Amino acid sequence: MTAAARARTGGRAGRRAVRTAPDHTMLPGLSRNLPLCEPLDEEQVRKLDDASMAILEDVGIVFRDEIALEDWRKAGAKVNGERVYLDRGLVRELIKTIPSSFTYHARNPAKNVSLGGNHSIFVPMTGAPFICDLDNVRRNPTLDDLATFHKLSHMLPALHSSAHHIVEPYDHPISHRHLRITYSSMKHSDKTFMGMTTSPKNAEDVMEMCAILFGEDYLEDHPVTTGNCNGNSPLVWDETMLGAMRAFSKRNQPVLCSPFVLGGANTPASVVPAVAQLNAEALSALAYTQVIRTGAPAIYGHYLSTVSMRSGAPMAGTPEISLMNFMIGQLARFYNIPWRTSGSLGGAKTFDAQAGYESAATLSAVIHAGANYIWHAAGWNEAGMHCSIAKFIVDAEQCAMVYRMAEGPRWDDFDEGLAAVRDVGPGGHYLGHPHTQENFQRAFFMPEMFDNNSIEQWKAEGGTEITERALAQAHKLLSEYQEPKLDEVKNEALLDYIARREREIPAADALNQDH
Repeated sequence: MTAAARARTGGRAGRRAVRTAPDHTMLPGLSRNLPLCEPLDEEQVRKLDDASMAILEDVGIVFRDEIALEDWRKAGAKVNGERVYLDRGLVRELIKTIPSSFTYHARNPAKNVSLGGNHSIFVPMTGAPFICDLDNVRRNPTLDDLATFHKLSHMLPALHSSAHHIVEPYDHPISHRHLRITYSSMKHSDKTFMGMTTSPKNAEDVMEMCAILFGEDYLEDHPVTTGNCNGNSPLVWDETMLGAMRAFSKRNQPVLCSPFVLGGANTPASVVPAVAQLNAEALSALAYTQVIRTGAPAIYGHYLSTVSMRSGAPMAGTPEISLMNFMIGQLARFYNIPWRTSGSLGGAKTFDAQAGYESAATLSAVIHAGANYIWHAAGWNEAGMHCSIAKFIVDAEQCAMVYRMAEGPRWDDFDEGLAAVRDVGPGGHYLGHPHTQENFQRAFFMPEMFDNNSIEQWKAEGGTEITERALAQAHKLLSEYQEPKLDEVKNEALLDYIARREREIPAADALNQDH
């Protein structure tokens, strides 16, 4: 930097002010530049594909939904009762119309993100019935707690989505929650978000709210949200998920076709056969999205855990989960379809070392597996039973760290760095060199949540451990939060729609506080 340029930035004080000013700018969608971890050779990929196709042809998949069964009959599949037998040729013809990549359009166009190929995004966890709050107390969440997570999602740079029901808002009737959850996702962040698929009608409500926010015609060729449809492994898709899938796919909005796998409980107790079954389940749903609407975006999904053969409890961070993710990534690329996985799963009951080890092992593996839609990337703990605000903050920083790793080595200052070697020479140091001064902020990732100071300095600064530091950071972020205001006309239209639907939908037995 020239002297004139330094003067324009205000010199050292000006640079310090720039460094210390809050910057919550979202990182662009990740473009991965690391080699993939692919343990299967081409013959093994084809062997798994053949095994999955044989399951579809010989064992079949149960579709517990009359509309889907009729759709499959019209598509040429063999239907016997609720069981559908899918010819591999039909499956291949259908899935080849799924887009290999697409762009999510946020209400702030600067936060649009690409998905597919080497493009990945990080999405917070969802579905927690409990929260570990700003005081690290485990309790039932409220709509305000959900808003807190949506605000944090908005401000944390490595998160590309505000998701949807990160925690369940127990202070609203179950039958009305999807409306308030969707509005919170839209209101408190201008990033892309997820849409509720808890029933076909709820999914349709989400689509109507998206049409209000973005415009009916806009949805026709712009993915703006994501639905998740879980299968009932082994080999079953139910009416609720299929109806929700139709609501999204008919409007050309992407769905995650996600078998719900508990390895060893609802799959064979062996990695490779379990993947063969999961693959068959995912392919059957992916193919159905194209029966609904040819060319609709869809994502090869799964929720993947292994089960302890001692207790039957789901486990996280195990080597088999990593191996299965590597294999699933290869299969998704074999079919040329974007794929989803879970990023920071853990079974720990508190934000302890177990939580960190489990989440780090899985997050690193899914990056090397080449996952595109990395869901449950922040906050997940206690096998998904609670979302921890402290872990949410640290997980998001972990996402930023693996983001940096996955970008690969930077070569843009290679010549300048080598020139510094000549300037410093033997026995010198680089701390005062101009190359270091200009490059230090981006040279090496400097975590805010990890303390790397001496133990004396750590004690002098209060001896705080990572949970306390993360909660302090959460308070700081929330104090700096600025709402990205919705267009007033659209905001009123959304609130009017919610009010009308809440009048139309029975509130069941008022508020259900049990889980």
